[in-house]
Amino acid sequence: MTLRTVLALGASMLAFGCAQTQESGPVAPLQQAAPPVDVETYPAALFHQTTSYSLGASSGYVFSAKDGDILASTDESGIFNAVTLDETGAVTQLTQSNDDAIYAQSFFPEDDRILLTSDGGGDEIFHVYVREEDGTLRDLTPGAEVRASVVGWRGDGEVFYVQTNERDPETNDLYAYQARDYSRELIFQNDGKDIAGLSPNGRWLALSKERTNADSNIFLVDLFADEPAQKLITEHQGDIAYGVYDFTADSETLIYATNEYGEFNQAWTYNLTSGERHPLIEADWDVSYVFDSPTGRYLVSAINNDALTELTIFDNQAGEEVVLSNIPDGEVGQVRFNRDETAIAFGVNTDTSPFNLYLAGLETGEATRLTSALPEEIDESDLVAAKIVRYESFDGLEIPSVFYMPKQASAETPVPALVWVHGGPGGQTTRGYSATIQHLVNHGYAVLGANNRGSSGYGKTFFHLDDRNHGESDLQDIVYGRKYLEGVEGVDPDKIGIIGGSYGGFMVAAALAFEPDVFDAGINIFGVTNWLRTLQSIPPWWGSFRDALYDEMGDPAEDEERLRRISPLFHADQITKPLLVIQGANDPRVLQVESDELVEAARANGATVEYVLFPDEGHGFQKRENRITASEAYVDFLNTYLKGEPAQQQEDGGEDIAAD
Repeated sequence: MTLRTVLALGASMLAFGCAQTQESGPVAPLQQAAPPVDVETYPAALFHQTTSYSLGASSGYVFSAKDGDILASTDESGIFNAVTLDETGAVTQLTQSNDDAIYAQSFFPEDDRILLTSDGGGDEIFHVYVREEDGTLRDLTPGAEVRASVVGWRGDGEVFYVQTNERDPETNDLYAYQARDYSRELIFQNDGKDIAGLSPNGRWLALSKERTNADSNIFLVDLFADEPAQKLITEHQGDIAYGVYDFTADSETLIYATNEYGEFNQAWTYNLTSGERHPLIEADWDVSYVFDSPTGRYLVSAINNDALTELTIFDNQAGEEVVLSNIPDGEVGQVRFNRDETAIAFGVNTDTSPFNLYLAGLETGEATRLTSALPEEIDESDLVAAKIVRYESFDGLEIPSVFYMPKQASAETPVPALVWVHGGPGGQTTRGYSATIQHLVNHGYAVLGANNRGSSGYGKTFFHLDDRNHGESDLQDIVYGRKYLEGVEGVDPDKIGIIGGSYGGFMVAAALAFEPDVFDAGINIFGVTNWLRTLQSIPPWWGSFRDALYDEMGDPAEDEERLRRISPLFHADQITKPLLVIQGANDPRVLQVESDELVEAARANGATVEYVLFPDEGHGFQKRENRITASEAYVDFLNTYLKGEPAQQQEDGGEDIAAD
């Protein structure tokens, strides 16, 4: 078979952190297929010709001081670069990289200099740059192995903060940079905790530390003290997860997350002077984030409501919510305030349309769309909105899932299907536009995004059900995803595959190795295949997460037998179904050798395996040309092995190529 080049399912796999989920309602009934609808099928190029936008950081100046232009990053050129948009949506290009993605962070407060970040080909060694007003770039954090990020600005605009691991690869120290000349001062030498927030006046530093994957703490440091010391403010018994949302605009209060009082993260306040605590936001789902506007007039918050983020902007002065109009139903996010807090920029993402940017006045809430992310050549009515479904696993546990049914499917014309496995451990498949999923669905593949036990968003009990049980009970949740699909009207029960990236890629390989008769084909995108090696090769900047990760997955020095048992590499002789493996050569999380060895072992067993290596990508692919070729490759591979369409096949069952 000719070999394909493929896109990653997302940049994040091992996104370790506290996340929860809820007890669901009744199991959803099996889907009944609607009457089939003829739709135009589109090439992957059109789905990925969508122009992605991301606004500058919420902790920075996103609106220019000079003319009010909006700072953003966009991949309109094929890879992310920094741009500005005016109030009509007109774009001005600020950077022109063709190789490494560049992400806009913040304007300077008094001029049009800009803070940027960029890594090298997806290696995640991010540096902080200044773009001068003449367009030249200056690296503020040089060093081949130095990894840095922007923390934010002091309220007076004279100082910005950067964290960097230049002193110790395993931890981040905090530096204060003078805006006028970039001179800097080390203001906090870290001991392995995470820098979680800094008050606007520059006095209070919040640190977080995971003790286990279920238990964490918050520490405060008074940087104005003669001898700054860390103060534990979350002393507790048992397993409770704490996290930092933000400091209030007046620098008097810390807003933090805790799951102490139930299944979900609530937002609480801690008064920095008195130590008094009060609940701020309680919901039947996790509170995703909370932050003040720069003056404190507005409070922005969001909850993760059954795989869809619901946002609220509350006007403290008026005592009421800001109601936004002229926007589609969907997920509203990335709210950024202009300098005088009369307007906001934000984005809206729906299942059938990518993230578009909007501008709205806060007095009326009336919004104007600034971007058109979906190509005109795509009729949005041909695309499919997701449904939330639930199915029972082997032990009766309900598995919440995001389901897409092709419009051309019916009982008389059933379609093949895929179980889509998200990254993690601890990730979540959510609602919203995915070029890859919409391309698959448009070409006649039903997709079930299964949130197996261990997924975030459904309560802490659900989240921890897979601890030290990865590749076992959670794998059975995925197996039962196939059983669910077999009963869905409009799905061909004999043509069901599995696809996943990162931890989801591990689950693909595990399914084909440990349940070799369940799925008919699999696509493994930079998935872990040897947990012993992966846990031993954690990048140094993950030092603060190592204990929590070992607590969840196991310590390779102590749990070798179990980690070997769940690692697909050591059981690849059981893989018999067609497999497509995708890998980025610069991946620091799942090393290339993970995929190399799985491919070799499965082929030795006689399995048909295709392997595509991107020499210029890491853990999640940044270049549009790669993503386009990738999605076409998914469909080509699945057309051959699920639909049974003829394709030219290699006699040896596949070969390696390096994607250009």
